[in-house]
Amino acid sequence: MNRSLSVALKYGLFIAGSLIAYFLILRLFNLHDKPWLRLANGLFMAAGIYFAIKYYKYKFNADFTYVDGFKTGLLTGFIATGCFIVFMAVYMFHLDKGFPETILKSWFDNTERGGGILILIILMEGLASTAVLTLTWMQIFKKSQHLGQQEHFSENKPKNKTKN
Repeated sequence: MNRSLSVALKYGLFIAGSLIAYFLILRLFNLHDKPWLRLANGLFMAAGIYFAIKYYKYKFNADFTYVDGFKTGLLTGFIATGCFIVFMAVYMFHLDKGFPETILKSWFDNTERGGGILILIILMEGLASTAVLTLTWMQIFKKSQHLGQQEHFSENKPKNKTKN
């Protein structure tokens, strides 16, 4: 678990930093209240989880299992989501208190739900995308069960001995 956590922490913080930087760039151009621009968040998450699993497999190839890659991907996404939620909570509740109402009025008739609903939505989006992306990327990185595609098949293949 420590190996997965060390890789996940590195890449999770990188993803969170990318998400925060992207949000602040959008804020700089006053585009932060356009919900459709959040689609790019998925690209940051997808790339970060992909490279986290790829790095883990590269670093620990001999010991790489599906479970290790899956844990690394999930931890990476959870760390990134958690850090981004903390940032967004600070932003919405302390820096720009009108932001939740601006976003909520395009989604709901009653905008008095507050920023908490936005935090919950970001959490659900982050966790769901993490699970889906991790499952997707692990299809690429898993070791195949097919005999012709195994990475170490030739090393494990028994020698044929013929009797004379």
